[in-house]
Amino acid sequence: MITREQKSTALPGQSLPTGRRTKKGSVLKHLLKNKVLLLMLLPGVVFLLINNYLPMFGIIIAFKNINYVDGILGSPWVGLDNFKFLFATEDAWIITRNTVLYNFVFIILNLVIAVSIAIALNELKNKLAAKFYQSIMFFPYFLSMVVVSYLVFAFLNVEYGFINKGVFALFGLDELNWYSEPKYWPFILPLINLWKGVGYGCVIYLAAIIGIDNEYYEAALIDGASKWKQIKHITVPLIRPVIIITTILAIGGIFRSDFGLFYQTTLNSGALYPTTLVIDTYVYNALINMGNLGMSAAAGLYQSIVGFFLVLGSNWIVRKVDKDQAVF
Repeated sequence: MITREQKSTALPGQSLPTGRRTKKGSVLKHLLKNKVLLLMLLPGVVFLLINNYLPMFGIIIAFKNINYVDGILGSPWVGLDNFKFLFATEDAWIITRNTVLYNFVFIILNLVIAVSIAIALNELKNKLAAKFYQSIMFFPYFLSMVVVSYLVFAFLNVEYGFINKGVFALFGLDELNWYSEPKYWPFILPLINLWKGVGYGCVIYLAAIIGIDNEYYEAALIDGASKWKQIKHITVPLIRPVIIITTILAIGGIFRSDFGLFYQTTLNSGALYPTTLVIDTYVYNALINMGNLGMSAAAGLYQSIVGFFLVLGSNWIVRKVDKDQAVF
């Protein structure tokens, strides 16, 4: 669109700028005006491209029979043969069931316990004690799963473990060989995951709770609301957006599993496979035994695609329930 000012400043015989040129000019002007902010954005964009988008080139490995002589581009295409590996074995149902159910339990437990502890810490009058408890719970998050596996081994070892030699001996109970009894691990693994991750979730929810305006609680006190009613009608509703975001992100990874948790803490014991084998450990074991890179890439791509659609589905459900709480 040609403005009145442009008409008045145009010289005789000079063609007036078109609407498209005017739009390009405004965009260029906008970019030049915010060049400092764009330069500050540049390192993040470069990091994102290198770290997140450049590796996506490796997706083609899932559709190839990789050999080291021809390289990635020269290796022959095999279509969906690498994907068939995951579903052609008798373990397909076991690894899918274990992966989904464990992650579902992890999401529920970590959400409920972390929110509860965050609310309890916020209610503590002694803030120094609250920070101490918070630090104690956050510490396991920084431990590597190798260290955690040794701690678990110290508790569950058949000959010298604290559970067998300390607790069971005290009550006169028979010793258990924990690493050959798969029925106990659906309870042990969620406890380990909760112990390691609840501090991290607690910090997120506590930060959201601290951000709530105290005027809400003061008004509730004037109305005679009890502490439980304040939590129910003020704290939980106001941190609901954070809960929804963290839950949707967790659901996106429901087809992925903590490799260290399922491989290191179980010592990759074959006797425990019925209740501890998940997609990641299954693919790793198969990769070690068969050396098939295409199969492992196919498993990773399968997990990513399913996780992507789970995120979209979760967000769609949230949007149907409460449009304002949806992430996108």
